[in-house]
Amino acid sequence: MVRGKTQMKRIENATSRQVTFSKRRNGLLKKAFELSVLCDAEVALIIFSPRGKLYEFASCSMQETIGRYQRHAREVQPAKEASAEENMQNLKEETATLVKKIEAVEASKRRLLGENLGSCSLEELQQLESQLERSVSKIRARKNQVFNEQIKQLRKKEKHLAAENARLTEKPKESRSQPIIAEDASPSEDTISQISDVETDLFIGLPETRIRRLTNA
Repeated sequence: MVRGKTQMKRIENATSRQVTFSKRRNGLLKKAFELSVLCDAEVALIIFSPRGKLYEFASCSMQETIGRYQRHAREVQPAKEASAEENMQNLKEETATLVKKIEAVEASKRRLLGENLGSCSLEELQQLESQLERSVSKIRARKNQVFNEQIKQLRKKEKHLAAENARLTEKPKESRSQPIIAEDASPSEDTISQISDVETDLFIGLPETRIRRLTNA
């Protein structure tokens, strides 16, 4: 049967909590003993139960192990304090360096704006002039580039509008060139007169009589 994973929280049931404490306490004491024997380590273990009962294990003397721990802590503490002071000193130095750099940048910025030039030497003024000339040259080059890009875009737009205008101009010409065909065409007056001239009289009789009648007419 697979053992489920134990959730790490306080056991609410008092009986279960006491049983778990007894099992795990014995296991912890056993592991401490095994560690001291297998690895030749100096191990000291102190456990207080929920009711205040003491359980302990020491591979040597408990008092000697505790004294050794206290001496080690006293030796390590000054080293930690010294390390902290050294780190603080380094941070102060870095902060001072950054402050100086910021002040130098601010002074250079003011000089580029034409301020606080009274303390500048001739060489420093010449350097400022050269720097400003280079900056102006770069700005003009970028400005010309932007102008050229805008001109190209406007030319493309002009071509597009011209093509659209030509297309719209051709539409009325095409509509005028097509012949107009009336759907309900009425007969003209000549056609009506030709139809009226057609003889519609009926003749009853022999063919010879009809011929003589046509001749007399």
